[in-house]
Amino acid sequence: MATLVALMQAFYAEADFPLSAGPAAHAFEALLSEPRLGGAWLAVEGAEAVGHVVLTVCFSMEYGGLRAFIDDLYVRPAARGRGAGAGLLAAARAGAAARGVRALHVEVGPGNAVARRLYARAGYVDSGHLLLSLALAAPVHAA
Repeated sequence: MATLVALMQAFYAEADFPLSAGPAAHAFEALLSEPRLGGAWLAVEGAEAVGHVVLTVCFSMEYGGLRAFIDDLYVRPAARGRGAGAGLLAAARAGAAARGVRALHVEVGPGNAVARRLYARAGYVDSGHLLLSLALAAPVHAA
């Protein structure tokens, strides 16, 4: 758990979002205690965890079953460009397939060309839909 939290903190720090360990650990505990809600995978080089991916699952009327989101994907800067991101996406896709998920989605900023290329290589395409949000609680990075 501590490794996932540390990676999440590094990920959020790159976007200038401070992240307290407590709320992040609680979020991972909630997700990982209910495998039907999703999962998390680590990328490891040698003995070091260099990245993680988080998959979250929900029901979709559009797909008539489950769909999932790549909720977080992070690879430490020193490990980028060596296949860890692609490996993490493949692990999340396999985890989604094992859960019977019918579609995978990911949110990526329009200016994040590197991430867009990674997702495109993995088969993700622009859906033509715009993701809108209404927060009903504070995000963990604001807690």
